[in-house]
Amino acid sequence: MTNLLHIAASPRTERSASREVAQHFITSYMDTNPEATVHTIDLWQTALPEFDEHAMAAKYAGLSGTPLSASQQAAWDGLRTLASHLHQADIVVLSVPLWNFGIPYKLKQLIDLVTQKDILFTFDHNGFNGMLANKQAVVVYARGLDYGADSATPSSRFDLQKPYMEMWLNFIGITDTHSIVVEKTLFGNEIDHAARHAAATQAAQLGQQLRR
Repeated sequence: MTNLLHIAASPRTERSASREVAQHFITSYMDTNPEATVHTIDLWQTALPEFDEHAMAAKYAGLSGTPLSASQQAAWDGLRTLASHLHQADIVVLSVPLWNFGIPYKLKQLIDLVTQKDILFTFDHNGFNGMLANKQAVVVYARGLDYGADSATPSSRFDLQKPYMEMWLNFIGITDTHSIVVEKTLFGNEIDHAARHAAATQAAQLGQQLRR
């Protein structure tokens, strides 16, 4: 049985392009694989913990091999529980709007919380090793502007969204990734609708084709 994890990073529900397109993928995949399960983490409805003094102390205690105190252990256990959703997933679906040319702070908070040694990666004298090998990721990127090479905001200079997500996924061991981009959503209803439709079609086709 395949487990899908959907991490929704947009606070919008009715008009979110990233959520809308991601849902097309999920629906299509579920139609083709009815035995699959879906778990959704809505980052705007989830109480993410702070990476506070106890979590920071636990991090450095772990790096130095020092036993954790009770408060440190509790903080670290909370991070492990949060990361367990990623470990349990076979396919990670992320719906990611572009904010200030990067990603929403809630998604960055989640990444900062769970990207820890012996939680999502290990390292030794040979370098870093991601712990989420043999998984797949589908990432829907939503942008209001045009990021083509000839635009006023070419991706080579202004896109800190997709490269960051791809780097992070690769770092934690997910190298089999599929990207769907929907952009120009601020260019009026006609262009917005066409962009969403094209991305939704791509997502639905991917949902039919993707296999575990």
